[in-house]
Amino acid sequence: MLYIILALILFLAVILIRAILFRPAEEDRAVPDPVAFDGDAAVKHLRELVMCRTVSYEDHSREDEAEFEKLRSLLPEFYPNVFSTCEFERVGRTGLLFKWKGKSDKAPSVLMAHYDVVPVDERGWDKPAFDGIIENGELWGRGTLDTKITFCASLEAAETLIKKGFVPENDLYFSYAGDEEVFGTGASDIVDLLEKRGITPQMVVDEGGAVVENVFPGVSDKCAMVGIAEKGMIEADFTYRGNGGHASAPLPHGPVGYLSKAVWDVETHPFPVTLCSPVAQMYDTLGRRSTFLYRVLFSNLWLFLPVLDLICRKSGGELNALMRTTCAFTQMEGSEANNVIPPQASVGANLRLIDGDSVDGALSYLRKVVNNPDITITARHSQEPSPASDTNSDAWRKVKQAIEQTWTEAIVSPYIMVQCSDSRHFCRISDKVMRFSAMELSKEERGRIHGNNERIPLDKVGKAVEFYLNLERQC
Repeated sequence: MLYIILALILFLAVILIRAILFRPAEEDRAVPDPVAFDGDAAVKHLRELVMCRTVSYEDHSREDEAEFEKLRSLLPEFYPNVFSTCEFERVGRTGLLFKWKGKSDKAPSVLMAHYDVVPVDERGWDKPAFDGIIENGELWGRGTLDTKITFCASLEAAETLIKKGFVPENDLYFSYAGDEEVFGTGASDIVDLLEKRGITPQMVVDEGGAVVENVFPGVSDKCAMVGIAEKGMIEADFTYRGNGGHASAPLPHGPVGYLSKAVWDVETHPFPVTLCSPVAQMYDTLGRRSTFLYRVLFSNLWLFLPVLDLICRKSGGELNALMRTTCAFTQMEGSEANNVIPPQASVGANLRLIDGDSVDGALSYLRKVVNNPDITITARHSQEPSPASDTNSDAWRKVKQAIEQTWTEAIVSPYIMVQCSDSRHFCRISDKVMRFSAMELSKEERGRIHGNNERIPLDKVGKAVEFYLNLERQC
């Protein structure tokens, strides 16, 4: 018994000592080095870009091409120095590519954004989505957050630096697409062109995380979340095929019933927990800055991972999405008539694949859980998870420095992005792809992305320009 007690004491001591030592290392933070710029012009330009109804659809015939061309025609007017200094070309149907020639072409960088936006149901908006209304220090409109702000801010910074005579050390490319929201080819067309030209970017920066608060257990400081990878995606169909019939004489179980059971089985048997590298790095970075109780947890994940897994499965949401492949059922289709049992019914699901999982592996898991030969599970559209980018790189250090110079109190942390972006295409030619949207966003503001009443405080427009000024000067 004594030996058991001593072993238990030693075991607890190890856990507590690991938690006590689990503290952030001392490091030098980047010092702000401000550059003067015209903040009023940045707001004016963003407002006019937002007023362009660049809504993209999978069916391109539904798009208003005149509105897309209107936006593109404004750029030479807004950014004359960029157009006089940089090489510019249209690529494919929507791609815009600028090359700012640097002193060297050995370590080029790419800054990305997209200028298309998702559709709007203005019945849910308090103000029109494309009127560019400025009220109470906020600019209203679709695209103010996703991502005309970074499209505009990256060009504003370049316009300012060129005017001041700055020349980057290395070639700097600006890559913009007008079909990101519909998984279009704008970005991939640009990657095809750069690959053909032998361009290997040493840094790619696209939309992604933001500066946020209260998103990590036990950490109250502002956190700048930089995506070093993004989850894969499957649009899946669960389809049951039978004989159908009249609803007056149903069999004990019909297509909808079988599919309902399949949905229940999948939701009650979530994908297994996977502690992928980007999330492990996030836990290491932010866990060290957490309260002591959480440091006990995050410093001893070898022991407490099942506890964290249970918390994530019960709570769902963002933290759970970082820990596993997720499956959300989003669509249902059956009979067109109330009194007809359909010969075929289907349920649509959207899966987001964690780093380390695969499209084939996820579909196999679903089939095993459902275990019904009459239900077929197929992928309508899919893409594999992106590889994780290296945080021990100049690209990471440059992004980190630009963030620290702009948001001086923020903790910079890697994470895995649960949404999809155009940056995945650049993983084909670069292993240093960083995903960061240059804004400080509250939970409420994040909820307006793709939602109603999207708007941005005017001071955050200036902050976005600051970030790109700090980043572009390092290129």
